[in-house]
Amino acid sequence: MYCVCREHVELAIDKFVDEYEDAPDLVDLHTTTFSAWEPPAHCDLCGKPAEVLVV
Repeated sequence: MYCVCREHVELAIDKFVDEYEDAPDLVDLHTTTFSAWEPPAHCDLCGKPAEVLVV
């Protein structure tokens, strides 16, 4: 699972496929809320705000 900015979505997809050998689902963090989990505020790969969950 990766929380990334829009700039790093493609890289996160590639990493996910390499690790799990399956296509990920993409979740827009601006339109989705979670009851038991708070997504990180920053991209896993840089300091920009996280916008997409790759899972």
